[in-house]
Amino acid sequence: MKLAFVFPGQGSQYIGMGRALAIRFSSAQKAFDSAGKVLGFDVSSVCWEDPDRLCRTEYTQPAVLAVEIACLAVLADLGVSPAVVAGHSLGEYAALVAAGSLDAADALRLVRSRGEITGKVASRVDGGMAAILGMDRGSLDELLAAAGAEGVIAVSNYNCPGQVVVSGEAPAIDEALEVAPSLGAKRARRLAVAGPFHCPMMETAAREFEPLVARVDIGAPLVPVISNYDARAHTGSEAIAENLVRQLCNPVRWEESVARISTEGVDLFVEVGPGTVLSGLVRRCLPGSATFSVEDPDSFAGLLNLLEEGAGSPAAKAGGR
Repeated sequence: MKLAFVFPGQGSQYIGMGRALAIRFSSAQKAFDSAGKVLGFDVSSVCWEDPDRLCRTEYTQPAVLAVEIACLAVLADLGVSPAVVAGHSLGEYAALVAAGSLDAADALRLVRSRGEITGKVASRVDGGMAAILGMDRGSLDELLAAAGAEGVIAVSNYNCPGQVVVSGEAPAIDEALEVAPSLGAKRARRLAVAGPFHCPMMETAAREFEPLVARVDIGAPLVPVISNYDARAHTGSEAIAENLVRQLCNPVRWEESVARISTEGVDLFVEVGPGTVLSGLVRRCLPGSATFSVEDPDSFAGLLNLLEEGAGSPAAKAGGR
């Protein structure tokens, strides 16, 4: 069975994530221990019992990545490997680790710096993000034009058909939420995030982050890694590095990324890490696609059973866990 590994980003975190996995698998515990040494703080404690720090961007991002790296360690122990990988926003770092392009320690250091830099920029600006559901692309352009009269606003996430996220200055976000229903949106809601991510307001963060990425050794991926920036697979280290920087102030093209993954003849999308958000988005992008989420011992056992049964499993057809 041909697998795609997909990795969630910020927003998927919850207290207790990864704990059961570390208790059951020594490789997962070792991954947490190693991550803590690299990061300079007890990432296990943040993930399992510190909600105050877990909700702060500079801790959220490396904590989510640490869980994903622990999951990858278990998958490696079980002999389960992907044919193609992708990650949503910070999840792209886990995808690069899975593809052998980026060392886990380097990924953790970069993501910690990424969280610190973007968090610092977000604290200095008055901005936010909002999810817009059920709006067609033509109406979305009208929305951006109307809200743009109040300040900077741009699409930050193309998640799936009928679901986008916009990001920008607070007055523009307020206006977008106000006019969205009249332009056909089924729902529009403000997101509980620290700032206006993946939009031009993060250009300062991108400039500060760029030299940090340039110092890291990025190798050629062993399997295709679909970039958030342009929904394409890149093999050159320079292009991969540039796209990690561009990602900060450009939209996450998840819908296009899923479409690109589908051209690889994938039988099953495996969401690796906390939550099941990406599995839902994948099924919205590709109705009838098979998905499964792994983050705890039961789900890993379920994945092994599913792989033994083959792609025709009723669980796979139903979307799995």
